[in-house]
Amino acid sequence: MKKTTLILGCGDIGTVLGKELHGVGHRVVGVRRDARELAGTAIEGVSADLGDAEALAALPDADILVYVVSADRFEEDAYRAAYPDGLKAVLAEFAERKRAPRHVFFVSSTSVYAQQDGEVVDEESPTEPRGFSGTLMREAEQALVEHRLPGSVVRFSGIYGPGRDRLIRQVGEGRIAAATPTMYSNRIHRDDCAGVLAHLIERALAGETLHDLYLASDCEPAPIHEVMTWLAKQLKVESSETIQSPLRRRASKRCDNTRLLESGYRFRYPSYREGYAQVLRAGGHLPDPAMG
Repeated sequence: MKKTTLILGCGDIGTVLGKELHGVGHRVVGVRRDARELAGTAIEGVSADLGDAEALAALPDADILVYVVSADRFEEDAYRAAYPDGLKAVLAEFAERKRAPRHVFFVSSTSVYAQQDGEVVDEESPTEPRGFSGTLMREAEQALVEHRLPGSVVRFSGIYGPGRDRLIRQVGEGRIAAATPTMYSNRIHRDDCAGVLAHLIERALAGETLHDLYLASDCEPAPIHEVMTWLAKQLKVESSETIQSPLRRRASKRCDNTRLLESGYRFRYPSYREGYAQVLRAGGHLPDPAMG
């Protein structure tokens, strides 16, 4: 019998994940405000406002819930609605069903960390977010960890990939971050976001006991100056302007993904070099080696 995965907030990452799960035999239901964008993806689209109790009640039962909702704007009330309030409403609805989910996944962010001096952080590191975004994300994490439904939080670092090319555009304009002070950056390719979730879903369905929390970031934290210098070399551009670090709103830290690797996951793009090479090829900036 097919397993049903319900993806709440089925945007870019959710769509890639849904296609991957469908390919291995899952029934996938994707929920978003306008599900017409899921047409032709093999994902069953449902248009719904997750803040509407009647809409939640009408959603189908599922073996796996993936909560990958995004706030629609960078404001405190939008973050509260999207993260702690939205997740708590979903948990309350599905916990009362005769057929409760076997596992719930909440996609969180490394914005919950406040470390800013290049410290290594992992799942055991203290989280003392200073801004409202990290604070509300942390509240949502706790809501899942403390809930009676089994669940896991997955904290993604900076997501990049097709369509997420701000850094490439900056470098292409000749702008590059300063070498000092060293500002470490952490990233994960969009396809690895989907891959991590698919991997953990399969582990859960196989009956394995999962951790409450996984830090999902690639295998090589790197100074943002190094990443941008590498991109400039690939694009064959000279830097003409030193800019304030693109990480000014975020902290400098180094994410340790050991727990995820020990679970058996292998990154498709283990560092920025493999990942950005794929993005550059997809954008026509580099030749595709398969065509050579």
